[in-house]
Amino acid sequence: MSVYLPGEVFTRGLLGLHVARATATLPASTAGALFTVSGGIVGVTALIGEVTTVIQTQANDTKIVSNPTTGSDVDLCAVLDITADEVGCLYGITGLTSDALVGGGAGATVLPRNLLVIPEGTIDLSCAATNTGSVKWDLWYVPIDNGASVAAA
Repeated sequence: MSVYLPGEVFTRGLLGLHVARATATLPASTAGALFTVSGGIVGVTALIGEVTTVIQTQANDTKIVSNPTTGSDVDLCAVLDITADEVGCLYGITGLTSDALVGGGAGATVLPRNLLVIPEGTIDLSCAATNTGSVKWDLWYVPIDNGASVAAA
């Protein structure tokens, strides 16, 4: 028997397929994979991070990066200093690679205004410092190539 979930039907129709990544500590002065893209190219329609453990109070320039299997890394946004971000703080990207990661409070964030076209590889979180804190991430996408998919890393 099917169960009708209005929220899921709405978001799938609007944003595409959903992949959730459980909360995890921040990568320590490096980049860490959030999601793995396989089977071809996808279009990322939304990417939202939510702080689940307060971020340590020290400078930490943070950004999202496409790390393709073949070719060079591409920043999906400019850096944001996430020092002391509170539990519930929401992160998002605008879809313009020159715009900074959006965040700074639990009140709101943004969805991309442009579809981000991502090849096979990983979508990484890059941190300039080693800060304590945890963030959970949710990504929505549409496959552009037949068989393309995204999984939590």
